[in-house]
Amino acid sequence: MSAIAQTIPLPHAVPCTLALGAFLKNTICVTKGDMAFVSQIHGDLGTPDAIAAFENSVHTLLAELDAVPTRVAHDLHPDFYSTRFAQSLDLPSVAVQHHHAHAAAVAVEHMTFNHGVLALSLDGFGLGPGNQAWGGELLHADGPRYQRLGHLATLRQPGGDVAAREPWRMAAAVLHKLGRGAEIATHWPAYKSAAMLGTILDKGLNSPETSSAGRLFDAACGLLDIHPVAEFEGQAPMAMETLVDDPHILTGGWRLEHGILDFTPLLAELADCGDARRGANLFHGTLVAGMTQWAQYGAEQANCVDVALGGGCFFNKVLKDGLVNALSARGLRPLTADKVSPGDPGLSLGQAWIAALTEV
Repeated sequence: MSAIAQTIPLPHAVPCTLALGAFLKNTICVTKGDMAFVSQIHGDLGTPDAIAAFENSVHTLLAELDAVPTRVAHDLHPDFYSTRFAQSLDLPSVAVQHHHAHAAAVAVEHMTFNHGVLALSLDGFGLGPGNQAWGGELLHADGPRYQRLGHLATLRQPGGDVAAREPWRMAAAVLHKLGRGAEIATHWPAYKSAAMLGTILDKGLNSPETSSAGRLFDAACGLLDIHPVAEFEGQAPMAMETLVDDPHILTGGWRLEHGILDFTPLLAELADCGDARRGANLFHGTLVAGMTQWAQYGAEQANCVDVALGGGCFFNKVLKDGLVNALSARGLRPLTADKVSPGDPGLSLGQAWIAALTEV
């Protein structure tokens, strides 16, 4: 059985590169000539089975292609198994920032990366170059380089990673940001930690700041009481999307200053909404409108009309279709992930292209 799941043409021939993909929903990618070969999905690299499948794919794919890589690409995160694996190989290694790779994966698919693209890279988490938690990024990507033109306004993530499975925590962070921290305990009395969360947020304990779009979605879900505790990451936002039937825009629902897009006014409205369907329509409509203005800002800064839409948030059809229509209406050219996944399974393609263009 072939180890190759997808074959993607590249804009031009590049040095043979091995890319080791993301931590979640991992794939690997090998470039040879002007083609990229992406593996099957191995799963999350925190389990022995996924790690074994990952290592087997590396050996099998290289053998199947008779490929001898000149470099290896990996995520910026130093603690991922894929990073340690890359560093164990006798090859020059190239660390690639997560959201840059999302942008590159979409751009390569559309043969536009050599010309530079804007990117809205929206997902749950990727490590930034200063060890920040990124996930709502406006980038200008040009060859192996990128510039961060802006990001979503940060929110505290109380409890760290656990907040990705407990949207009520992100909602609590919103109330705290609004100066309503005293309401947290009474708003979510069923959760023992709610009684202390206001104090934890006051002191900044185990509450890292994140620009994550995924956590912004979670905050909205928590405020609307949609799966306040989820069975898996993304369950609540998916449920919220199913409620959308008439997206509409909250006037004054966002602020954009110096590239930072802040939806605090929208979240304040959701905190007192009381109607999940109305809130879901308001959230999605306002999100699209704010992000369209954001992209226009980026286009003016970078003198670029191509906008790559990458990251797992673009599995949300309301968001994706809304942005495609709104950006097109404003003379921008939205680029969507059509051949590879917009989420982490497509990340290895972007890593491979960036690393292949990097001097080692």
